[in-house]
Amino acid sequence: MAKKGNRVQVILECTEHKESGMPGMSRYITKKNKKNTTERLELKKFNPVLKKVTVHKEIK
Repeated sequence: MAKKGNRVQVILECTEHKESGMPGMSRYITKKNKKNTTERLELKKFNPVLKKVTVHKEIK
C-alpha cells in the first residue's frame, strides 16, 4: 500500500493584480510539504498581464 504523503497542491494568486482592478487574474499551481511549511506560501512569479514579476500568495 502506498502511504499518504505530506505534499498538498496549493494555488498562488497575484496580490498586485487583485488590487489593480484589471480584468483577468494571474494564478499558479504548485505543491508544498504541509509538515515542513505550515504557514502560507509566498513566492515571486511572473504576471503576464502586468508584464512584471510580482508577489503571489497562497489562497485556499
